[in-house]
Amino acid sequence: TLAIVAYRQPITRPVVDSIRGVNSDGAMKGILNKGLVQEIGRAETPGRPILYGTTNDFLQHFGLSSLADLPPYDVPEEGELVKDEISLLKD
Repeated sequence: TLAIVAYRQPITRPVVDSIRGVNSDGAMKGILNKGLVQEIGRAETPGRPILYGTTNDFLQHFGLSSLADLPPYDVPEEGELVKDEISLLKD
């Protein structure tokens, strides 16, 4: 959940839920209580859901000077993902 917020901020909890495929209430509450994530506003969509983003404590905790220091996020191509999943199943 924290990685999703860090890479996709500003982001709403329903979007985090859809990416994870499960309810993120507990995980979101935990990282909010630890001060790693904060409410940064409201989306201009129906219901005006809360937008979340990382805090300076997040940067300090992970030794980052800015979000630009996050490692690049490489999305595997569709064929690679299937190949990796098959090798996991064989092991």
